[in-house]
Amino acid sequence: MEAKLINLDDFVHSGEGFNGESLNHRTNPAIMAKLYNATADPKSVLNELEFAHKVYDLGIPTPKPGEFITDGNGRYGIMFERIVDKKSFSRACGDDPAGVEGYARRFARLCLILHSTCPPKDTFHNVKDLYRGILDSSTFYTEGEERWLRKIIDETPDRPGAIHGDLQFSNAIMAGGKDYFIDLGDFAYGHPYFDLGMVLFTCLYDNEEFLKECFHMDKSTAAAFWHWFVKEYFGQDADPDAIELELRPYAALKLLIIEKSSGQALPEYHWMIQSI
Repeated sequence: MEAKLINLDDFVHSGEGFNGESLNHRTNPAIMAKLYNATADPKSVLNELEFAHKVYDLGIPTPKPGEFITDGNGRYGIMFERIVDKKSFSRACGDDPAGVEGYARRFARLCLILHSTCPPKDTFHNVKDLYRGILDSSTFYTEGEERWLRKIIDETPDRPGAIHGDLQFSNAIMAGGKDYFIDLGDFAYGHPYFDLGMVLFTCLYDNEEFLKECFHMDKSTAAAFWHWFVKEYFGQDADPDAIELELRPYAALKLLIIEKSSGQALPEYHWMIQSI
């Protein structure tokens, strides 16, 4: 599919993240653009667009995707329906840390809807295949680390529910009393633990500087988010510390995604693998 050329003068910057930026149309409030960094492979962007259309058709709450676009200077992206006055769950927590319990519980309920949706297996891939493929081509892990990571993948039971693929509090937004998922390029099906490992990673294992820069909150707010998320997702009697230990192997697996995206090893996080 050929990318449609857009004029950046028609848009205004509205936000940014690790992989790119979002822009709102200056005169048409119904559309916005997501442009990836120039390092992003156009094929991967197109893949996310195709996935976004399929996910939207499933009824997963997500903004309606539009066209494949480029700025003509090596950056590619996707046009989306604009959710006016949106705010990410991470930004909401950063702006209102006193309200973190409500945001965490609300995010957990949205995740439960996602994980209870069963997409057709002939349309989406098993999340295990994604991780196995990354391990097959990665050189970032020792023989022992790779063995443990493969063991986690192989021994996790298969489940039919939907998997976001990058489930964390900046990849869900709220507006007008409704909640939506965004950034669904790694959407799949499988055991929800593959998703929940990323929630754990971002809440408890990211450093303070990264949390403030990318997620607009400090570590204490992120830790509180984890506590209340667990209580809503797993039940009021669930022990957040015990759930952390249970999910730590899946947080370790998220290193595969993070290191693949960054193109470099992050040895400061390999303690998660070594502690399994």
